[in-house]
Amino acid sequence: MKDRDIRPFFETLRAANPHPTTELEYTTTFELLAAVLLSAQATDVGVNRATRRLFPVANTPQALLDLGLEALEGYLGSINLYRTKARHLLATCRILLDEHGGEVPRTREALEALPGVGRKTANVVLNTAFGEAAMAVDTHILRVANRTGLAPGATPLAVERGLLARVPPEYLLDAHHWLLLLGRYTCQARLPRCWECPVAKWCGYQPKTPAPRRA
Repeated sequence: MKDRDIRPFFETLRAANPHPTTELEYTTTFELLAAVLLSAQATDVGVNRATRRLFPVANTPQALLDLGLEALEGYLGSINLYRTKARHLLATCRILLDEHGGEVPRTREALEALPGVGRKTANVVLNTAFGEAAMAVDTHILRVANRTGLAPGATPLAVERGLLARVPPEYLLDAHHWLLLLGRYTCQARLPRCWECPVAKWCGYQPKTPAPRRA
């Protein structure tokens, strides 16, 4: 993607969705952290289905510890890798209580020190909960950044650095959500829906996918 195309690319995404946010359901910063931790290799829909049952029962570090591993696994059974995630979530709860007064820390280093929390999860929390211009690169954003030519890279970290360098400052806060939603619903892995993409004219992907023929 040419430098001159980046600003209209993001301006168009902002016009279509001025206030994007995560599709994970949460009401507190801890709920967001827990939901993002659970979402690794799982869909937001599946995580939301589980947390709609879990959070009304236990939605704080102490409440989850009181719930216990076996009961927690019962709530998370529909989520991929739920046993490992349940252990990580409870270990995270213990660290939050012991080292952070039960609060979610606001630094990348402290977040990444939590069990089951990697760079992507930390970036989501920093961006969505604390308003930092962090770029959480998942499979959707990795694909969109490469396919459009916006920030080509072989690894999430390379793409993250490329996006932080190329996205204009006024779009950085929301860029993660715009790119994720673009990849989830339009620039899909198997067949990019170029014929209905609002930013196709600035995208470097060729050849563009034509609209399907009507029967």
